[in-house]
Amino acid sequence: MTTWPRARETPALIAVSGFATILVATAWLAPSLLPGLIGALLASGGIVLACRHLTAAWVGWLLITGLSLEMAVADVIGLETFQPTIAAVKAAEIGLVVLTILRVGLVPDLFNPVWAFLVMAATSVVAGTHPDLTLPEAVRSLIGDITPFLLFFCVKPAGWGTAMRRAVTLAPVLSVALGTILDLAGLRPVFLESGGLRLAGLGHPAFLAGVCLPAIYGGLVRWLRTADLREAALIAINLVILFLTGARAPAAYAAVVIGGSLLLAPGSAVSRAQRLVLIAAGLTTIPMLLVLGQSYHSVRLFEVLNGNADNLSGRQLLWPMFEAASAKAPWFGWGLGSGNLIIPPHSPIVDLLHTWAAHNEYLRIQVEGGYVGRSLLIVLFVLWAIAHTRRLPALERVVMRLVFVTFAAHAMTDNVLISTPACVFFAFIAAIYAEADDSNCLRKTPDVA
Repeated sequence: MTTWPRARETPALIAVSGFATILVATAWLAPSLLPGLIGALLASGGIVLACRHLTAAWVGWLLITGLSLEMAVADVIGLETFQPTIAAVKAAEIGLVVLTILRVGLVPDLFNPVWAFLVMAATSVVAGTHPDLTLPEAVRSLIGDITPFLLFFCVKPAGWGTAMRRAVTLAPVLSVALGTILDLAGLRPVFLESGGLRLAGLGHPAFLAGVCLPAIYGGLVRWLRTADLREAALIAINLVILFLTGARAPAAYAAVVIGGSLLLAPGSAVSRAQRLVLIAAGLTTIPMLLVLGQSYHSVRLFEVLNGNADNLSGRQLLWPMFEAASAKAPWFGWGLGSGNLIIPPHSPIVDLLHTWAAHNEYLRIQVEGGYVGRSLLIVLFVLWAIAHTRRLPALERVVMRLVFVTFAAHAMTDNVLISTPACVFFAFIAAIYAEADDSNCLRKTPDVA
């Protein structure tokens, strides 16, 4: 007995048959075009899947971004893949933002930092740019600067916030697990030597630390809200990962946010007595780590705690050159992207530190946008944080404002706006906002159980 396809299956069968015919014809008539055609068809299929499963696509992107794949790919394949991998990650986010806007909707965001970067780009056209800065480089830098903030312009599907927050909390564990597999395979070490042994996961210790922070914050918000012991366990795991990266500033900021939240969080499901006990336990852990560090002094964490990790980052070698450059164009700067031109890529400093980035966002923006650009960005950031956190429940509002305060401090010593962990951080911020919006919708709907 012959079974005919159902009506709803017919368009899919026609499409598959058409694609197969095109592939066979191309392989026969123009085989040189076949790889590009296959790539285009795969990309089209990915777009269709992302449209049908939007939240799942966002979660997949977030987990991949949290791995800092650019580091592992560059080490395994070659340095020529480093920038293209970053570009692919940010292009994927832009694509998801566009799909989300088309599927769900567009929302205005009056104080979004994107506007500051657009103003800086416009003023550089009038005031002039660095003599070595090309237009393609300036455009690429503009796109890189604004990408982490674009998802705040789209309406999120129901459940998006919860799914993304959960994904953020799992990202560091996944990075370490995959990094361990590569280490066991002899392809890439999971611990790197950088002023002591530092856990790198699949990326770099500083990048892994940058992903650990939103993972810890996301777990903290959920644990304070629900007292779920599984969330507490995941926070503890991510804290261990963060400490093993040997990143000093992120560990300090995590301690501030956790300690402040335990002290101040209103309406928490965790009792005040339990929270005070945890604060006391955290304070007593420090001397225990100092004692333990006598036996494991090669680990960067213990070098930091023992006071033997001074000036490991070399920032005191980087900053004078950026300060000198900013003094030559103090008001409007040298244009977006000029921060990459201050230190020559093959200079002795780069050979020593393996970076030419400022590791200070205030200084980088001063170089690229001058006093005008930097002031505008700071003002917009403050207004943006206040406007969005104002509508959060009291507990989330306290935690997120602590997060923003420590982020502002972190920007003094790291590239927190332009690296791939920045995409993870702001995706976490958007997830908290979206999760709060979902909760508000449920509370306002009387027939929802």
